[in-house]
Amino acid sequence: MSEQRPGQSIFTRGAVDLSALANRPAPDAAGAAEPTQQQQQGPWLDVTEANVQAAVLEQSLKTPVVVAFVVDHPEVNPYFAELAKQNAADGGTWVLARVDLQAQPRLAQMFRVQTVPMVFAIVGGQPVDAQPGILPPSDLRKWLDAVLKAGGMEVETPPDPRLEAADDALIMGDLDEAERAYKKILSDSPRDAAAEAGLAHVVVAKRAKGIDPVAAIAEADAKPDDLQAQLRASDVEFLSGQAEQAYQRLVNLVRRVYGDDREAVRQHLVSLFAIAGPDDPAVAAARRSLASALF
Repeated sequence: MSEQRPGQSIFTRGAVDLSALANRPAPDAAGAAEPTQQQQQGPWLDVTEANVQAAVLEQSLKTPVVVAFVVDHPEVNPYFAELAKQNAADGGTWVLARVDLQAQPRLAQMFRVQTVPMVFAIVGGQPVDAQPGILPPSDLRKWLDAVLKAGGMEVETPPDPRLEAADDALIMGDLDEAERAYKKILSDSPRDAAAEAGLAHVVVAKRAKGIDPVAAIAEADAKPDDLQAQLRASDVEFLSGQAEQAYQRLVNLVRRVYGDDREAVRQHLVSLFAIAGPDDPAVAAARRSLASALF
């Protein structure tokens, strides 16, 4: 099997053009009749050259279509079974289509399949994303949710019990257990943003452990050029709900220091950004202030 590269989208590079499918002539009378989903043996639609326009392009005008190019292989079969399981759980909000790569090489060529398995999302007659290789179930679920959102559907993501357990450990102050739990999630799902933010929170909480917040802020205010005092104060401000003050303290410090000290302050500020997330308006404003201070 080819090298897996989960997380990459070939559509962002313009590698797929489905106009060849939309414009291809209908099969002649000798061709196979177009099967319907009800005629399939499983809860998916087997796609061939004969039915690809109706089963994929036209169907995607009504509901998202997930097209999986697969082969009969011990690694690929369980992955497709997971896709079918997710499809059944979603109750028909999207259509699962299967293409036998060996039986349909021309379809593979039209889609420019790069690896096996490879899964495409088609919405409104257009490709919106693709996932080459095998994704862990949790990452596959997130990808499918993104496909449904692209199709205009509201998606309610169920809570992850692993994340809830890690968050509970953090709230209770068991930082070592929280760190282990977040790292375990990230080992299974390396792109889990919530786990990344949780782990960043643990790092900051460990830095601030045992520090008296009132004394730390008072010391920093009395010693504006003391690098470590400013960093300590920013941590306790952030953890006490004064994130904007923490950001501003560090941006002001960036303007006063240079070289390695400036880089240390920048990294410290970025570590706080990682907890709040890029969509936080305060983070966006602080990033602009940081860029102005640096350049």
